Amino acid sequence: MTTLPDTILVDRDGAIATVTINRPEKLNAIDTRTARGLSDAFDMLSADDGVRAVVLRGAGDRAFGVGADISEFGDRRDDPDRARDYEASWGSGLADCRHPVIALVKGYCIGGSLGLLPDTDIRIAGESATFAIPAGRLGIAYGHDDIARLKRLVSHAHALEILLEADRFPAGRALEIGLVSRIVPDDEVETEVYAAARRIAANAPLSARWHKKFARRLLDPAPLTEEERAEPFLCFATEDYGIGRAAFAARTTPRFKGR
Repeated sequence: MTTLPDTILVDRDGAIATVTINRPEKLNAIDTRTARGLSDAFDMLSADDGVRAVVLRGAGDRAFGVGADISEFGDRRDDPDRARDYEASWGSGLADCRHPVIALVKGYCIGGSLGLLPDTDIRIAGESATFAIPAGRLGIAYGHDDIARLKRLVSHAHALEILLEADRFPAGRALEIGLVSRIVPDDEVETEVYAAARRIAANAPLSARWHKKFARRLLDPAPLTEEERAEPFLCFATEDYGIGRAAFAARTTPRFKGR
């Protein structure tokens, strides 16, 4: 079993998992150890068919996260080759997770922490949350892949606005440009996030995984293969389809099995 660092916490409540970046004293800044642990946590959860939804959050109420831990930059990003290795060390567990992921955003959501949002599926923020990518203030350039991921959520023009101005903007603006899915009063964020997670967990998990997979695939401009076009019809051979159809006819609540 993968051993996670103490800066990454994973909790389970039935089919709902919570992954917490646990560095509140650093406003949940992400150092290499934490980034690797975050990727490993999502790899572990993705392999678990009992999971139906994952909540990603930062510890405490002050910050979802303030990005990469700048104290490592002198050792890990002091030349192009080392910076490339540093970037690769973060891993792709969140990006590759099969299950729906909801970001719970409170307080600051800055830099590399904001960069986690495009790999989540729903993003719910408190009304006082603050966003920014201050790379331009540090002389750092976002790479092609990072900009492409940002543009999953916002337009080309808004991506450049965020990157070129490198300034902070409020939750209302984040909602307006599509960076977050919804905003709620600060004291209602957790209630709203876990209510959404329960709604997802109550639905057919295979449907959720297929929908996430298909939506991600459509970000690739390559034409769909015949095999890919046929895959959605596999749902009609699942046990869950029979359960859902029977429950709908009987007007009862379905209890899906993920088969």
